Amino acid sequence: MTNAEIIDLILEDLKKFAAARHNTLGVPSFTTSMKRLGVSAPRLKTVAKNWSSILYDFTPEQWNELCILLTKKGIFECQILAYELLWKNKNALKGLTPEQILMLGSTLDNWASTDTYCTMIAGWHWREGTLTNSHITEWLKSDNRWRRRAAVVCTIPLNLRSKGGTGDPQRTLMICEKVVNDRDDMVVKALSWALRELSKSDKRAVENFIKKHWERLHPRVRREVTTKLETGRKNG
Repeated sequence: MTNAEIIDLILEDLKKFAAARHNTLGVPSFTTSMKRLGVSAPRLKTVAKNWSSILYDFTPEQWNELCILLTKKGIFECQILAYELLWKNKNALKGLTPEQILMLGSTLDNWASTDTYCTMIAGWHWREGTLTNSHITEWLKSDNRWRRRAAVVCTIPLNLRSKGGTGDPQRTLMICEKVVNDRDDMVVKALSWALRELSKSDKRAVENFIKKHWERLHPRVRREVTTKLETGRKNG
């Protein structure tokens, strides 16, 4: 079968689970220019698991080509499915080139897609060395809010244990420092998340960062990160 035929079959499977009454992936609200089928997160994971088995004999190169094409379909669930498929196939994930990684994230236009891409693909590859610091910091120069959010969320796999992170205060705070003055809500929320995640492995580093930048930090960041440091929770 060709990639186009495979994608058509994948779409048929996704549409079987589509329901207008469901929030896509269970996410309450977000806007995107992509078409949304209305597939819940558990159902989408079922489709990913099934197709991982069907495509078991695909080479990493074939797998990666298919996933890139899925992200270009203009359908939200196809984009997320591509990231899920790559996360399930570590050989394919490891085989991605910097150019392919960037292509996989070329259509980001909402926080759900951005966060999935960064925690499963781009941030993982930054930690592993495929992407360099300059790849990530370049996004911070963009007028596109999703590029800037992506740079911050890419710090999460550096520190999140469930994604293999062990703690990386140097790179995390390097990115955080560059967005202290950014008042876009999507970047502010990402900054809070990044600092709270780092606090689990290096509380002192986060305390010092908050103290140093207190006057410049958005009130939301000050409130949420301070609460996390004091209580271990995002909200008191």
